[in-house]
Amino acid sequence: MWLLAAPVLAFTLLAAHFLRVDAWALVALSTGMIASLAVPRPWAAHVTRIALLAGALEWLRTLIVLAAVRLAADIPSGRMIVILMAVVLLNLAAFLVFRHPTLRRFYHLHSLKPLETNRSS
Repeated sequence: MWLLAAPVLAFTLLAAHFLRVDAWALVALSTGMIASLAVPRPWAAHVTRIALLAGALEWLRTLIVLAAVRLAADIPSGRMIVILMAVVLLNLAAFLVFRHPTLRRFYHLHSLKPLETNRSS
């Protein structure tokens, strides 16, 4: 299911981020979240969405910390800000894919409103 490419990429990047600081429990959790994408239950989708939001917040925290360090050291940080903001947006986009009708059916998410599409036929 190609729709899950964004969550898989988001969790892979998050696992790599935690690997850099030897946070092995968070590496395992991030990797386990990829496996949870195969569970067709509403709770799995909800836990995944919460983890994606937490991931976006972690990337935002990392952006703020690194930008402050670079600013204090008078090191250019524009490219880093663009890259980390792209990763934050990836996490948010991955959060939103669960509103797609195909994933709503797969995870039995009847309480989520589907994404609006303009189809003129």
